[in-house]
Amino acid sequence: MKTLTEYLWFETKQRRELVRLTDTVASLVRKSGIQEGMVLVSAMHITAGVFVNDDESGLHEDIWEWLQKLAPFGPDYRHHGTGEDNGDAHLKSMLVHHQVIIPVTAGKLDLGPWQQVFYAEFDGQRRKRVIVKVMGE
Repeated sequence: MKTLTEYLWFETKQRRELVRLTDTVASLVRKSGIQEGMVLVSAMHITAGVFVNDDESGLHEDIWEWLQKLAPFGPDYRHHGTGEDNGDAHLKSMLVHHQVIIPVTAGKLDLGPWQQVFYAEFDGQRRKRVIVKVMGE
């Protein structure tokens, strides 16, 4: 089995931001030379997430609104007693999850017709990273 590991670094301009990773991940699959296998895309921070969904602006706003309803930004989290103000970001990360595994078939990401890979930042404006690990033959 062959592998390729790369780290993507982000420092978002906003506290909350969505970054489309599909083309970057596809490029790393090509770079790996792996024809059959899988690629893991994982946020290496507890206030960010990675998910697969449609790249449509209305849906993006629906996702942000849904997450805000389930884990609203605010001063009332017990976590804030530690001096932090990002309790909502930790909960949002749990809802979105921190990683995805995508099949690689014939040397390409094997995504559905509308599927795209996204990095979701919930507590940004500082340096964070994502690991991309391509594995297979």
